[in-house]
Amino acid sequence: MAKLQLHFNGSFALKKDEISRIIHAAAQDKGLNDSLPNLMEKTSLGNGKVGRVKSWAVRAGLIKNNRPSPEGEIILRLDPSLESNITDWLMHFYLSFGDRGLQPTPENPADWGIWTYFVYTFLPRYPKFTKEELLYHSASIFEEESKVIANRINYILRAYTEFTALASCKFVTQENGKYISGNANSSNSYLLGYFLAKLWERDFKGVGSVLTESILNEKIGLAAVLGITAEALQEQLNALEAYGIIEQRRAVSPFQVIPRWDEPLALLEKAYDR
Repeated sequence: MAKLQLHFNGSFALKKDEISRIIHAAAQDKGLNDSLPNLMEKTSLGNGKVGRVKSWAVRAGLIKNNRPSPEGEIILRLDPSLESNITDWLMHFYLSFGDRGLQPTPENPADWGIWTYFVYTFLPRYPKFTKEELLYHSASIFEEESKVIANRINYILRAYTEFTALASCKFVTQENGKYISGNANSSNSYLLGYFLAKLWERDFKGVGSVLTESILNEKIGLAAVLGITAEALQEQLNALEAYGIIEQRRAVSPFQVIPRWDEPLALLEKAYDR
């Protein structure tokens, strides 16, 4: 059975204002290598909370080696309070990979933990569900006791439904006791271009073009992380083409996608300008 890999946060839920404090501290002279008392003073976080919030920031792609990541540096300049929907989507993107980031993907998403399983296996199969249904399916896959799994999945669901976290994405919403996916707000073409560029580095590095089908149907890929179907993703690719981010060759089957971006981080910056 797979390991849950969802104990990094202790008992602390994702709260963007706390992550913002951690990123600002990471940008100072000693970064997060500073002493715990100093970090507590800089962040106004308790001694047990500093490391847990840092873990959220690392998994969300905003901290690397105790300093702001390149993405974190952009956010410090353009969204220092983490109020933008773009930042919410960026954090969701990296959280969906557990602690593995943009490593080569496993055959089974559950091998990277329950968050990756939730985004890339469970939601595509069960776009409307109750917490009990998520627990039922998870308990047959992950090795910990049901009561432990039930407690830990709360942190995933809260991350997507609480205003202080990533609710503006609408990746998962809550209505009448059920959780619902498939209604995500993911229309920023430059942000999608950034996601595609990072996934291209992971899956097709050094390749000048790939079959469109490879992008549309990638198991741990763009459609699932956006919470949309392959058909809807094709519409998004058409929008990326209109912005000059990609080129699509459709004259002769099989169809192909050709990258036309220079630097993924430039796309992320443009996403904030829209």
